[in-house]
Amino acid sequence: LAPLRQPWRSPGAPQALFSFPAPRWPVECEVIPETIEHIEWVPPKPEPFCPPMGQEQALCTLGEEQGTVVYHSSPALQGSCFTCARVGGAPGPLSSPAAPLEGPQDTTLLFESRFESGNLQKAIKVGPYEYVLMLRPDLYTAKHTQWFYFRVQNTRQEPLYRFTIANMAKPKSLYGQGLRPLFYSQQDAQSCGIGWRRVGTDVCYYRGSAGEPPLFRLSWTMRFPHDGDTCFFATGYPYTYSDLGRYLRALAADPARSRYCTVRALCRSLAGNTVPLLTITSPGGTAGKRVVVLSARVHPGESGGSWAMRGFLDFLLSPHEDAQLLRRLFVFKVVPMLNPDGVVVGNSRCSLAGRDPNRAYGKALPGSFPGVWHLRAMVQRELAEREVVLYCDFHGHSRKNNVFMYGCDGGGDGTGTRLRQRVFPLMLSKNAPDKFSFSSCKFQVQKSKEGTGRVSMWRLGVSHSYTLEVAFSGSTLAGRSSHFSVEDLESLGCLLCDTLLDFCDPAPAKLQQCLVEADALLQRRMDRGPGSGGSWSDVSPSELESSTSGSDSSVSDG
Repeated sequence: LAPLRQPWRSPGAPQALFSFPAPRWPVECEVIPETIEHIEWVPPKPEPFCPPMGQEQALCTLGEEQGTVVYHSSPALQGSCFTCARVGGAPGPLSSPAAPLEGPQDTTLLFESRFESGNLQKAIKVGPYEYVLMLRPDLYTAKHTQWFYFRVQNTRQEPLYRFTIANMAKPKSLYGQGLRPLFYSQQDAQSCGIGWRRVGTDVCYYRGSAGEPPLFRLSWTMRFPHDGDTCFFATGYPYTYSDLGRYLRALAADPARSRYCTVRALCRSLAGNTVPLLTITSPGGTAGKRVVVLSARVHPGESGGSWAMRGFLDFLLSPHEDAQLLRRLFVFKVVPMLNPDGVVVGNSRCSLAGRDPNRAYGKALPGSFPGVWHLRAMVQRELAEREVVLYCDFHGHSRKNNVFMYGCDGGGDGTGTRLRQRVFPLMLSKNAPDKFSFSSCKFQVQKSKEGTGRVSMWRLGVSHSYTLEVAFSGSTLAGRSSHFSVEDLESLGCLLCDTLLDFCDPAPAKLQQCLVEADALLQRRMDRGPGSGGSWSDVSPSELESSTSGSDSSVSDG
């Protein structure tokens, strides 16, 4: 068992040895013994958004009180906080949360979510082929219901099924703008090599309950491709703690890549899971090199961040000449999964502390938020020795399409400094015109965001500190109106590398061009003519942009 309190090392100092054992679960959580793995697959053509349905078009769905509970799995939390963990979760025999079938003619679906990153608390059968579903809130909280990932068995090919998730937390969602759920068929994977794909017609997102706080409903209809199949549904392409472990073990065993990449444990999580730290640079010392720090999955339900991070690592560790140049120029410090406990248990937002770790950077204690505490301490140590040229934290966004960034414009700096804050995102938009939206970027530092990684690193002295937001859905740019594939997400990592080279190019042409363009965009936003000569030092960030659309947490965190 991993106790809540552990002996801590000096701030930010990684452990000398790296290991990646099986995931540790809170002892309240039951875990099935099967290993859940999925093949990787890219659709032959982009998957379009579905026509969104308005609330007035939502089909009538019976309430759970009029149906039969066919699955109910809820951890028996012993009190309101995490106490201890073990490999395999709860000891002893497993319970049977699914109602048994009455015979071969029983068409009831068999649900299961007690596996890594799974989330489904209850399924109620309200019609022959219609189910109302309830998600489990983040452990040790009563909120943050957004991420889902569950298995269904005993499927039938002919009927039209309808699923309604009845306790979504956010008032707005990309499901109301054409986003469709992800679906995986085991038979299709084995026989045709087809992996995760988008499914669903009549997709609708609407307010369900009249109580406070209000709950929202996501519903869709679909037909299964096979009888007797084993299938999965998910919010985003799952990327589990075990997936990361397999990736890092392969990396450590590769004699070529391990020459310039070391993998250590930044710290251990509350449950005793490893928070890995990768240091990537060319052999031969680090003298004169600047530092780039990247992190992902502080919010466990934002799995797209892991795929973008994997694309970044794949490119940076490749023999490509640009990757070699980056390794010669910089020391990269990468934390690919800041909140492994949340990822393991299938949380949407929180760690096992029952809080959002991305609001804890300013006040985090190592015993409550070890990942963010040690990351911040590591950056402090690096800043004492050399320049940290960039910090970027990879996230997902459930309410806005495309890819965009949040930066830090505190309003007190000179015109040049404030314009330069906008250069890196502007360059990225030029390198990824079909994915990245510069007009969606925000730079205002709101008081409610002081505890985020982005603002905390900026306050420490990292002059270019960003959150990279990747939509749960896809792109509406350059003629696209389609979902992101895994290939799209991974390409963002490569594009980030390209942009870093542009941003740090010793030849000033690209930088100067983007500074002029950023100035013109701001002049236009302020209704000033180009070249008017107005100083931005007296213009507040709130005047430069709308403050009504912030990070993906602004609705649910209050």
